Parts: sequence; structure tokens; C-alpha cells
Amino acid sequence: MRAGASKDASKRIIKKIRGQIYRGVETHDIYKMVLSALSEEKDGTVLKQRYQLKDAIMKIGPAGYIFEDYVGEILKHSGFKIKNIRGKVRGECTIHEIDLIAFTENQRILVECKYHSKHGIYTGLKESLYTHARFLDTNSYFDEEYLVCNTKVSTHAKKYAKCVGQNILSWRYPPNNSLEKIIEKNHLYPITILNLSPKEVRIFLHHGIMLAKNILDYTEYELSKETGINIKRIKNFQKLIRKIIS
Repeated sequence: MRAGASKDASKRIIKKIRGQIYRGVETHDIYKMVLSALSEEKDGTVLKQRYQLKDAIMKIGPAGYIFEDYVGEILKHSGFKIKNIRGKVRGECTIHEIDLIAFTENQRILVECKYHSKHGIYTGLKESLYTHARFLDTNSYFDEEYLVCNTKVSTHAKKYAKCVGQNILSWRYPPNNSLEKIIEKNHLYPITILNLSPKEVRIFLHHGIMLAKNILDYTEYELSKETGINIKRIKNFQKLIRKIIS
């Protein structure tokens, strides 16, 4: 339903899939069943694209630094200003390369990003400890710390973060303002929410187009000329994006 399916459509899909479930079925198999069922619904293509948000983030690229750029875009839309990406800060004991340096009117914020390209991997206590250690060494510079990741976080990491005052933004956490909810609410879908070839992904990212809705800032002619991608394909992308964010 968060992907835009109606309550009736969701019930139909659940009923259809329930009959295909068997003992020991893998979650990725259920996921494929849902995608197949979604494609049979009205506006199925759009629903499938939205439903594949987690996959789309994982397709941003094998290099985690692209995820850092994406997180920067999300934080900007959440009211933060980004001072630096992968900036160096001298701590009490050593020099740190911080993934993102963000700030509000009154605070400077250390942001560490953890990116996973595969399903089923949790961000755990180790990453939370690592982030807090950096914050402690640089707390003469920073007022607050964030750990941002594209997967779920472990119970131990949540417990530790709560104890030391660390903010976590991840898949499904915090429950009322998690990563995917911020993306969906503000239409911050990555460019990979579209059915792009690896080459097209590289082209768009090379031209600084990280968010799918940024494609709408251009005419199809401008974007085709700038990227070398066929005008007809650009028009199809723009048409799909308008439906995704509607």
C-alpha cells in the first residue's frame, strides 16, 4: 500500500501469494511473487518501480561513496545543509575522513554512512561503535552524530545508539521517520528506480543527476543532448517518473 496499491489490490495480492507459500520459502521468492502479482494490477509498472525502492538504492553503485552523495541529497531535503562530503577533520588523536559534514542553524553534525549492496545484511553494533568513536575524538568540532544505512540495523546497535545519544537513520528505523518513509514522502527516489542499463546509470550520475525527479528539470531535448541518450527513451523516463511521484 505504501507503494501506492489500493487496499483491495493489496488484499488480492495477499490472497494470490498465500496459495503459493510453502514451508521454508525464501523471502526473496516471496518478493518475486509480489512483483509478478503487482504487474497484473492497474498501473502495475509504476507500483513495481516504487515497490523496488530497496533494490534501487542497492543499484546506485558498488562504491559506497555514491550512497554518501545520495544521503546528502536526502538530508538537504530534511532541512540540513551539507558542508562537505568526505571531508577531513582533525580529532584529538588523529585525522578523520568524515562521510558527510552537515549542519543546522545551531549544530554541526558528523554523518557516517554504511552501504550494503546485498539483501539480508544488517548494520550492527560494530558500525555504531565505530561512528561513536569518531564522534568522541572529534567532539570539539561536532555537536551531534548520525549513522545512516540502507539496510536494517541490529537490536544491539539500536540499544547502544540510544544509550550514547547516537542518531540512526536506516531501513525501517526509526519507525515513524525511517529512510524509506523520508524517501517516499518527499519523492526522493534514486535514479535507479527506473529500468536503466548500467551505462545509463553511469551517465546520469556523471552529470550529477542522482534523484529520479531531477530528470524533470530538463526538456527531453536538453537531456538527450547532454547525456547522449535517445530522446524517445528520455521521454519514456520522464513519463514514468511523473507517474511514480504523482
